[in-house]
Amino acid sequence: MLDIVSVGHFSIDSISLPGRSRPFTVLGGSPTYVSLVSRCLDARVGVVSKIGSDFPNAYLWWLREEGVDLSGVVKVEQAKSTSFELKYSRDLSDRSLRLRCRAPSIAVTDLPDSLKAKAIHVAPIAGEITYDVVQKLRNHAEVLSIDPQGLVRNFDEVGNITLGPLTDKRILELVNIYKSSLAEVQNVTSLQNLNSAIKAIHDHGVEVVIVTLGMKGVIVSAETGLYNIPACKPEKVVDPTGSGDAFMGGFLVEYINGANYLRCACVGSAAASLVVEAAGPTFSSDKEEIHQRARELYEKEIKE
Repeated sequence: MLDIVSVGHFSIDSISLPGRSRPFTVLGGSPTYVSLVSRCLDARVGVVSKIGSDFPNAYLWWLREEGVDLSGVVKVEQAKSTSFELKYSRDLSDRSLRLRCRAPSIAVTDLPDSLKAKAIHVAPIAGEITYDVVQKLRNHAEVLSIDPQGLVRNFDEVGNITLGPLTDKRILELVNIYKSSLAEVQNVTSLQNLNSAIKAIHDHGVEVVIVTLGMKGVIVSAETGLYNIPACKPEKVVDPTGSGDAFMGGFLVEYINGANYLRCACVGSAAASLVVEAAGPTFSSDKEEIHQRARELYEKEIKE
């Protein structure tokens, strides 16, 4: 049994950052950041994904070297991989996102029969996962979590993105943990009030609701109460890409190990702070640094 399995497309990301004369291309997608952070925290991790013939072998080699199980990755020779173009504002507080190419959807038949994990994180980025796939995954995990960002994205003819509603809310009835940004939870529920939106997610039977608020931190809502967790301040901000996914990697590792919600969120926030200090997923894989930052966040911002 693996500890954490991420399900969703890998991406080939072209990222434009202020201060750089040209964009750079790097491995992306939610499974990248979730699995690398989880692996950094000594979890046994795997990925279920679909890629095209253009997906660099160097990316696969790197992930295997990091200890990520890629037996659930399907390569479609006649297809191209999912690819995004990301452009950040001068202060890195906002970004535009454009889909350049999309790999084939992940099908029920793509799920390995041997798949079994303590936690499976469903993380579509371009509508590549359906209710039937999530329903099948439910039988393979003790804990099922979802980030529905790719299920509320609408793409125009050139790949520009707008957010819309979650068309099949039955998916929420299958998961234990929900995580999204504020804008996404508002679109998922069609409710602008945050407390009302959180309640609406809980009403589907979701036990833990996580809403990320960027540099303002995160809100974690569970049966034990509502927690406002400040962001763990990084030493510098180079590239915010993947910070929410990094949070989930840290949160889930602690969660399956029986930690309380505050501990889970502090480790998630610490992992996110480490990721934004580097371009793409090239952050320092330092378990002790993550735990140290988590302790400092709790002692300085929460305990007091």
